[in-house]
Amino acid sequence: MSTELDTAVLGEKIVKVLKTIFDPEIPVDIYELGLIYDVFVNEDAEVKILMTLTTPNCPVAETLPLEVEEKVKSLDMVKDAEVEITFDPPWSQDLMSEEAKLELGML
Repeated sequence: MSTELDTAVLGEKIVKVLKTIFDPEIPVDIYELGLIYDVFVNEDAEVKILMTLTTPNCPVAETLPLEVEEKVKSLDMVKDAEVEITFDPPWSQDLMSEEAKLELGML
């Protein structure tokens, strides 16, 4: 029996968790909003998430990354999680999924 970590399966689980986290100002989850730039999972089940915020002065700049980290760490398969915030490239509405744009009446 293989004990190798299925990083694709874990990646999907992480995305599901990310879709439960919402930007407090926009009623759309952070994944559909395009705030998650990348999710890296290594074979040791350590996760690194590269994300941004809608603005550098976002009211949840302190709490949102912590919430992402805590929720991802709560997954059984995850050994550790780290969130890195970047503003390069800056977030724009173009990064939102069609689902998010539809939800906000932008399509």
